[in-house]
Amino acid sequence: MSKGCITVTKYFLFLFNLLFFIFGALIMGFGLWILFDKESFIAVLQESSDTVKVASYILIGVGSLTMAMGFFGCIGAIYEIRCLLGLYFTCLLLILIAQVTAAVLIYIQRDPLKHEMSVIIRGLIVNYTGQNKTTEHAWDFVQRTMKCCGWTGPGNWSENTLIKNSTQYLYSCSCRNDTIPGTEVKEFGLCERLSAQPPVFEMGCITSVEKWLLDNCGIILGICIGVAVVELLGMILSMCLCKSVVQEDYTKVPKY
Repeated sequence: MSKGCITVTKYFLFLFNLLFFIFGALIMGFGLWILFDKESFIAVLQESSDTVKVASYILIGVGSLTMAMGFFGCIGAIYEIRCLLGLYFTCLLLILIAQVTAAVLIYIQRDPLKHEMSVIIRGLIVNYTGQNKTTEHAWDFVQRTMKCCGWTGPGNWSENTLIKNSTQYLYSCSCRNDTIPGTEVKEFGLCERLSAQPPVFEMGCITSVEKWLLDNCGIILGICIGVAVVELLGMILSMCLCKSVVQEDYTKVPKY
């Protein structure tokens, strides 16, 4: 391979590793968002299930490793260090295999995950008191912003322990449809209705939540596909550059 081709390959590899570093930062950032977010549907699942927490730690770990490999790939490409290039290729291969394995497992387990999510939300509604400022207030935020009530519909709230045992006619305040005349709108807790029909949203949150999850999964999938493409290109370029460096070193050996 000519010196010009080696130079082009080297700087292309540097560019791809820079992109690789950025994608790794995005994955790690998403994992941190899942771990620390307290105002969305993720917070509801996070407090009720260890699966989401484990997933966030995995994303943070993969993102950190991806950033580290991007950094070492840049160093190996610029200085043409064969051991770093070889290590970089091996780690990229392992990361790619791990990503494909994780994607297959998520696809296979999608129905159990959906069922687990349904169980979590129904349990939250049954035990809702309005005092938990993380899980319950996060669910109130979901109902209020997505303009929905309950998981499959407002009827789910009839299973709530406080509502069943109360002599008053109560409903979830965050379900309050502000287009219907009635009492003032409150952000959380249980409110007393003044009429036989509670002034709440008729649509259950399952449709809105699934759409929200699909929209966010699309972003994650796009990032992961981008990372995978960069990984493949990085593997090809690192292998070519490593091979060319070896050939270049052999030409420098004196001939007798």
